[in-house]
Amino acid sequence: MTLAQFFHEHWLGQALLIVGQCLLVTVPLLVAVAYMTYADRKIWGMIQLRRGPNVVGPFGLLQPLADGAKLFLKETIIPSGASGVLFILAPMITFITALVAWAVVPFDDGWVIADINVGILYLFAISSLGVYGIIIAGWASNSKYAFLGALRSAAQMVSYEVSIGFVLITVLLCAGSLNLTTIVRAQSGGIWNWYFLPLFPMFIVFFISCLAETNRTPFDLPMSEAELVAGFHTEYSAMAFGLFFLGEYANMILLSGMGAVLFLGGWHSPLPFAPFTWLPGIVWFALKIAVLLFVFSWTKGTVPRYRYDQLMRLGWKIFLPFSLVWVVLTAAVVTYAKSH
Repeated sequence: MTLAQFFHEHWLGQALLIVGQCLLVTVPLLVAVAYMTYADRKIWGMIQLRRGPNVVGPFGLLQPLADGAKLFLKETIIPSGASGVLFILAPMITFITALVAWAVVPFDDGWVIADINVGILYLFAISSLGVYGIIIAGWASNSKYAFLGALRSAAQMVSYEVSIGFVLITVLLCAGSLNLTTIVRAQSGGIWNWYFLPLFPMFIVFFISCLAETNRTPFDLPMSEAELVAGFHTEYSAMAFGLFFLGEYANMILLSGMGAVLFLGGWHSPLPFAPFTWLPGIVWFALKIAVLLFVFSWTKGTVPRYRYDQLMRLGWKIFLPFSLVWVVLTAAVVTYAKSH
């Protein structure tokens, strides 16, 4: 039996292949999460005319490793009134849901762990599960501040997931498929075929909803220090807090990846000729994610925080009816184009 036959025919080989694929995705993702914290702080420093991390290692490049070591070596303190098992389980749920969603995201043509036909539904379902980690964290902490922060966060995430759902519907109407690889292939041929052009208003709604979904400024109401100390993770310390932190940044990278797949042509180059086609598809995909992540950081450094009533009004009274109308318009245009 050859090595290729072993990996494709024997159950142990198939299991090792799946584990290897998961590690190939998870390890670079964790490195990206670590250095996203560094990039975040550097961008804020440039916006505020200061240096940011610059002491630990050359240009401060070892700062994420120092932060990780500090969190890992600290003692995890569980409050005496907290529900111990749920208290530890909550950050694990938040972190794991941010990782498992990458199973259906295509990094390049054929570079995907599970190329399932309902990839959009899988992503939507997994992103919805993140709410449970936050609710459980607030409830298990047995703290009024943490519980209020958890309720705020859950209400905010559920509100903006509705808009994201309608955005996804407009994309699948244009592509005619729920498969993410098919959606990316439908955008081949150059930047003029990418969906952010015909669906530009929905692209803006998607990006703003991503800010709210990840509790980022100007929608960081669950962590508003003035009223709620630190929100749902007030009582957390050490690596339990670190998992929430990692989960937040992993979700930012995931939603940026979704934006690149759904609207920015995934692994395709912006122009279908040399020298643009010389770069591998995965490099273009990473560059698009980096651009969206830069806008995440840029927004946090420049935009003030919303009031809670403004946040809910934007989600329910503006984004929801607007995205619903755009779904109807998109369906009408697609039906008309197919019939003619």
